Amino acid sequence: MAINKELIFFYLNIYVLKIAILGTRGIPNYHGGFEQFAEYFSVFLVKQGHDVYVYNSSTHPYKEKTFQGVKIIHCSDPEEKVGAIGQFFYDLNCIIDSRKRKFHIILQLGYTSSSIWNKLMPKSAIVVTNMDGLEWKRSKYSKLVQKYLVYAEKLAVKNSDYLVSDSVGIKDYIQSKYKKKSNYIPYGAKVFSGANEDFLKKYNLAKFGYNMLIARLEPENNIETILDGVVRAKNQTPFLVIGKHDVNKFGKTLKEKFKCNKNIKFIGGVYDITILNNLRFFSNLYFHGHSVGGTNPSLLEAMASNALIVAHDNIFNKSILKEDAFYFKSPNEVAEKIDALCKNEHSDILKQNKKKIETIFNWDIINKQYLDLLIEVN
Repeated sequence: MAINKELIFFYLNIYVLKIAILGTRGIPNYHGGFEQFAEYFSVFLVKQGHDVYVYNSSTHPYKEKTFQGVKIIHCSDPEEKVGAIGQFFYDLNCIIDSRKRKFHIILQLGYTSSSIWNKLMPKSAIVVTNMDGLEWKRSKYSKLVQKYLVYAEKLAVKNSDYLVSDSVGIKDYIQSKYKKKSNYIPYGAKVFSGANEDFLKKYNLAKFGYNMLIARLEPENNIETILDGVVRAKNQTPFLVIGKHDVNKFGKTLKEKFKCNKNIKFIGGVYDITILNNLRFFSNLYFHGHSVGGTNPSLLEAMASNALIVAHDNIFNKSILKEDAFYFKSPNEVAEKIDALCKNEHSDILKQNKKKIETIFNWDIINKQYLDLLIEVN
């Protein structure tokens, strides 16, 4: 049945929803895409008059009880002491706490470590789950863990009241495999303005005189393929690798492998959005190697920051970028793009991607789509 927008806004004005967001490390964002979305959406909900709670890991550096009107619930997270299995206990602690809060809706971001506790979810709350990407395809996981993730995915689909897919590829996958409808809502971004070359001084960079990537240093993000291509390219301009390189074995291996290549600079994690936007804006090429997720927030932010994008050739990236990017699958193709492409020659592509952010992937639009869904299902 079609949604009557006038009734939605009338309903919104007379009824306050009590909403919890769990499945992230917390807000403000110091980690990744889900945290970025949780920050923007929770603040938006508060401005719309709703009662909003976000669960934060006890390891999160932000220790206050509220953030821009959003109530923060700090839950014990033993991951730093016991490793990745600690995520399961953190999610369990969040779910147990949610049972006493009388939430109308629980928005669950991801399912990797929370789906096994689904039976403990409060029965009175409507559970809406963002299914994220195809987690079981991530090569960093062992065969046993991948098998578990397939099982966790199945549990999430079965036990959630409603599903959200952040890409058309994920939506089609869920429909094909599980014969279940999901609501397609991608991530968003804000068009970047006010670029300032002063941000380049810290990294000793020249305007349009470097290439870059921003990603978690994991195999499925094709970082090694990109850097192998950087080494093969004749054009040896600086190449920035932005992402924590000291938190996992793969990141450390990459840094060791390319330590002799002076033009490859491992910057580490950067979470100041202004710095990131300026680096993207003044880059020549922006490489996006993600291959198993849905709509990746860093890709949209690159589009919004006037970056000329060279993306890994897969359905998730192509469904967003379409013809407004260049694509690679091999190191040789990476090298070819570095040697051949100049950002100043492709203003038409930059304009098209900016238009997509303004009209499709804008945070104001995305936040409203999520809120409309939550109102509809409540």
